Amino acid sequence: MPIPDDVTGEEIDKDVKQELQSLPKGLAEDVSRNLVMVARLIDEDPEGAYGYSRVALRLASRVAAVREAAGFAAYASQKYSEALAEFRAARRMTGNVDLWPVMADCERGLGRPEKALDMAGAPEVQKLDKAGQVEMRLVAAGARRDMDQLDAAIVTLQSPELASNSVQPWTARLRYAYADALLAAGREGEAREWFAKAVESDKDGSTDASDRLAELDGVEFVDALVEDDGDSDHDSDSDSDSDGDVEVVNSEAPEVKTEPESAEDSVDDDGLDDVDDVDDMDDDEGDLKS
Repeated sequence: MPIPDDVTGEEIDKDVKQELQSLPKGLAEDVSRNLVMVARLIDEDPEGAYGYSRVALRLASRVAAVREAAGFAAYASQKYSEALAEFRAARRMTGNVDLWPVMADCERGLGRPEKALDMAGAPEVQKLDKAGQVEMRLVAAGARRDMDQLDAAIVTLQSPELASNSVQPWTARLRYAYADALLAAGREGEAREWFAKAVESDKDGSTDASDRLAELDGVEFVDALVEDDGDSDHDSDSDSDSDGDVEVVNSEAPEVKTEPESAEDSVDDDGLDDVDDVDDMDDDEGDLKS
């Protein structure tokens, strides 16, 4: 596959570069350039990234960083079986547990949410750093929703990380997942509150929390662009009314009132242990206050 001339391979992470030192210099450069292309394309063109990852894999399948990159490219392309195989290979090579949450999410992608929940309760989770544990919590909640256990998903997301006022890299996604679960359970008032909190913490626009909040507030974005049909007989005054401005229409939905409880009061202090505990909830736990 063609690689732009401006890609030298020097752009890769220093730890990956160190792994590639076991290869001949020319081969290491080729692998590096392909890995750079994987990183460049994985968000916007997952299939393209996948193609470059396969090239790197053919060149250096015994390098853990290459197996990991191939796994993420397959994961982004929704090739979950292949992604899981690559992640397992990388983990065998390094002994690292960092890939545990994404491996569990692959199980969800393969239609095995029960397996994902088993992984959420495994000892490996305790070895993850804080970001990894939050990611594992998100995966476990997603698995609960896959099994139509909405109340259990809500409980799974309740944690000190959710209640904290400090903004961390995972905060926006955690708050968004919680709001989405509340909305799915019909708890619209609480959902609006948490979508608003997600907006506050989502500085880089990693979620569509602002759009979801606008929907709940009854704000509709209407594209008022009227295309020019080429008819020169149109009245110029009418054309000036449709120059491509975007009109915001408020349907004046009634204000949604939320309970004044604080975030800290709405969640428990348990760790991931409640992933197992939620199986024992009574049917009336749908009234759980968050």
